[in-house]
Amino acid sequence: MIACHLDRNSQSAFWPSLCGALCAALLSGCADFRAPEYQRPDAPGKSSWSQPAGAAVSAADTITPDWWREFGDPYLDTLVNAAIAGNFDLKVLAARIQVASTEIAAVEAGALPTANLGAGADFEKTTQRKSTQTYTVAGQLSWEIDIWGKVAKGVQGQTAEWRATEADWRAGYLKLIASVSTTYFQILQFDEQIDQQQKALAKNRQILAIYEAQYANGVVGQTQVLQQRAEVNRQTKELLELRRSRNVANNALATLTGVPAGEFHVPHGYLEERVRLPLVPPGLPSQLLARRPDVIAAEYRVLEAVDLVGQARLAQLPSIGMTGRAGTASLSPADLFKSFTLSFLPSINLPLFDPNIKAQIKISEAQTKVAEEQYRSTVLAAYEEVESTLVNLGAHREQRTQLLQQTDSLRAAAAQVEAQLKEGLVSQLEVFEAERQLLAAELDLLLNQQEILSDTVTIYKALGGGWPTVNVRNQS
Repeated sequence: MIACHLDRNSQSAFWPSLCGALCAALLSGCADFRAPEYQRPDAPGKSSWSQPAGAAVSAADTITPDWWREFGDPYLDTLVNAAIAGNFDLKVLAARIQVASTEIAAVEAGALPTANLGAGADFEKTTQRKSTQTYTVAGQLSWEIDIWGKVAKGVQGQTAEWRATEADWRAGYLKLIASVSTTYFQILQFDEQIDQQQKALAKNRQILAIYEAQYANGVVGQTQVLQQRAEVNRQTKELLELRRSRNVANNALATLTGVPAGEFHVPHGYLEERVRLPLVPPGLPSQLLARRPDVIAAEYRVLEAVDLVGQARLAQLPSIGMTGRAGTASLSPADLFKSFTLSFLPSINLPLFDPNIKAQIKISEAQTKVAEEQYRSTVLAAYEEVESTLVNLGAHREQRTQLLQQTDSLRAAAAQVEAQLKEGLVSQLEVFEAERQLLAAELDLLLNQQEILSDTVTIYKALGGGWPTVNVRNQS
């Protein structure tokens, strides 16, 4: 690095020298000073989706920003509002937005002049001489002029990081609401499963009592009694597991809403009674990659990396600085401000050979490749989430059709067995067995409903959750 400083007597020769120095610096090598233009990285495209045929629809027609209200449960609305206000992970993401915003101002400060003011006193004593005192007050104003836009490029890069942290918050917001919704649905499912399991356990205990009575009368063997007793043990274990899972899910939901686990309890309820099953409209919103916050965040970080490459390249160009100094000195404090010394020192720094600059260019270019690959990975993950959710939703809906038919058949069979019991054609044991089969089918149907609800939540989240499209670019 070569630095050139001029005092007041040589200022008249500064600008001709500056022009010559700039020409020499620009012609001294084949370095690339150009800031690269941003283009969205190439990523694998998606031509079709696993869904029924349908034209693409607008995001506003498909998903609203408060999409969870489509489930028609006021208590869910309350939970979501509590989570948005109290979840600490979301607050961390919001704080990061503030940090990134503040860092923009820190980068902008690089283009502003700096001023310093100092005062001092020097006391000196030499043998055989009187002591001397010198008092000084001095100030300095320095300014490196951003003629090439190096600082401005850094500001653009930090602004892109700020936008990325905003998108991170939106992604966290969607993840939070999806987690609250699915956890709440699981709790309601557990409540109904627990009730159904208790009914099934009661039926099996009745069956066991009949077998024990028949065994005592020599009608059946001990094997049937032991097998039925083992079935009662199995269903009791499942009931205990359902209660445990319900409590764990309740604790998870408490944490999501910012409440300590154990100090929050979801009231008992039934999934079918509380939650409406919304229909996902046919077709998918266009511009998926411009709506998903995680994809937008990844693309903004590519933009940031490209801007930092431009900043690193611009650092190869000469920098121009202006330094002004003013000060006063006196042997007595009373005479301190009677005379002043002023100086003005323009300077030019020519980075003819600076390995740090070259290394920073290579680092920033390598970081750009990392950001681009992370963007492509995020895009593929987005495609996978949407595709898998569509597959799951379609399969679970088809399974629901079969489960409804199965439940209807078993319900009709149970009614017929009940009628036959009144006519003395069957035993009470057969009635209990028919009712047990019906309860098992109803449990499967309940689980299927919870799966469809969770799939619907996931598809809302996967398609961007109602956030508008974002055009990733540097703001002018």
